[in-house]
Amino acid sequence: MPDAVRVLGVVGSPREGGNTDTLVSTVLEAAESLGAKTSKLFVDRYAIAPCRSCGACVPTGRCIYRDGMDELLSALGEHDVWVLGTPVYWWGPTAQLKTFVDRWFAPWANAETRKLFRGRVAVTVVALGDSHAAVARHTVGMFSDVFTFLGIPVVGTVVAPGVGGSGIAAGADVLRRPEILDAAREAGRAAVERVRSP
Repeated sequence: MPDAVRVLGVVGSPREGGNTDTLVSTVLEAAESLGAKTSKLFVDRYAIAPCRSCGACVPTGRCIYRDGMDELLSALGEHDVWVLGTPVYWWGPTAQLKTFVDRWFAPWANAETRKLFRGRVAVTVVALGDSHAAVARHTVGMFSDVFTFLGIPVVGTVVAPGVGGSGIAAGADVLRRPEILDAAREAGRAAVERVRSP
């Protein structure tokens, strides 16, 4: 029997139980329905220094910082599918998610450590309070460009406009949006199927 597909959900929102977390969890649940093994982490629970663009990582593929990114990169390496989720903060991803992605430069910079990105599949999730999906265009575009550059296919992009509510008290507004939840489920299933039949 082949090994189960492993799917990692990366929540770029610090709001547990909020819209981004709910959508990432929905993607993971759909993957589990096809037999995948899933894990989820919140980026804000890890201390990650921002990239200094010092270039020290180029010879080794290893950042000068020994911080929470070590554990996060290890988690990425253990999973076939990466589900990255973020709300839109001022037309872009959260600072936590952007710092996480910026630190991918170190493994990418070295031919040996660049193998971290080979054979992966991605799903992206973007939640926003504005009712116009176009407000997410920079965040969606960033994900698209990053994954295209890395040669990682994005098999699903879930954009959830109009789910910001009135702050933390609003909780997961997306639970009242079945069409968006269905899109997240479809993305989770598509990711598993892509890994099984590349």
